[in-house]
Amino acid sequence: MSTPTAATAAPTATPVPAVSPTTVPSEVDAVVGAESLKDAVAEQSLTIGGAIEWLDAMGVTIGDTRISLWSVLVVLMVILAVYLMARIGVWIARNAIHRMTRLDATQRLLAEKIVSILIWAVMILIGIDILGIDLTALAVFSGAFGLAIGFGLQKTFGNLIAGIILLTDRSIKPGDVIAVSDMSGNESFGQIRRIGIRAISIITRDRKEYLIPNENLMINQVENWSYSSRDVRVKAPVGVAYGSDLDLVEKLLLDATVGTPRVLEKPEPAVRLMGFGDNSINFEVRFWISDPEEGVNNVRSDVFKNVWRAFQQHGVEIPFPQRDLNLKGSEQFEQLLAAIAQRQEKSES
Repeated sequence: MSTPTAATAAPTATPVPAVSPTTVPSEVDAVVGAESLKDAVAEQSLTIGGAIEWLDAMGVTIGDTRISLWSVLVVLMVILAVYLMARIGVWIARNAIHRMTRLDATQRLLAEKIVSILIWAVMILIGIDILGIDLTALAVFSGAFGLAIGFGLQKTFGNLIAGIILLTDRSIKPGDVIAVSDMSGNESFGQIRRIGIRAISIITRDRKEYLIPNENLMINQVENWSYSSRDVRVKAPVGVAYGSDLDLVEKLLLDATVGTPRVLEKPEPAVRLMGFGDNSINFEVRFWISDPEEGVNNVRSDVFKNVWRAFQQHGVEIPFPQRDLNLKGSEQFEQLLAAIAQRQEKSES
């Protein structure tokens, strides 16, 4: 009796799906996260899911790319989130920099600008990554479009770099007093309030605020009254009559200047004889102040007042223009007297 032999079937191999070595996207989609966000929200709420489906159904197809209201809404939400996060990050960084006491005002301002630029750049890159934008898809526009943007922002980037350079070499700082000119060419001076990304804000004594592009201060000559020192010399011309005691005049001018508020004792004020004019002997008082932002003409006016009082007390005469009239012949003199008398009669009548 033979023993039956069971036939064992050979196991069949399970077919393995072929794996492509490279996966090529079928379309260029600027918002790859829109679909996943839509599915996640739809699972939580049927009402919201229906609204999202309706928004996603409303759209147009451009080439291989479909743009719907939902994808546009996602882009707007990402842009808003990136903007808010960047503003919050800049605010936190600015407060942290202000607490760094080892940095002066100029260094803090420079650090704020650099950190702000870095934060905005990082947040923009994060936003691009969230939206799934393929930067290589923008290569088509990198030609003429990039050239147009470059020309349009040339001055803006130039002013930005110029502002950073000004803060780095500390040639111009917030609080400095520099000379400025208005549209009519009249020169004045003002104090720098802040150095912005595009321009420097300067306010003058008459409360006019000038916005000067940073690039202009880089390529043009700038008169900085407080670059290495805040001491500024002020000149005040004074004339006295011929016949005055010059030594006495010089002493009175010095005494009047030293007693004026805001005038520095060191360097000492000085008086110089500048020349002999048509009607007066011309002196010039030279003194120093350390706060030019408080004004120059006001302290010069105070010096003039003190000089006037000193001259009045000591009998020093301040001259005025004089003219000599020469009359030839008695007939002309009589005609002049008659004309004067006639004018007086008319004024009395």
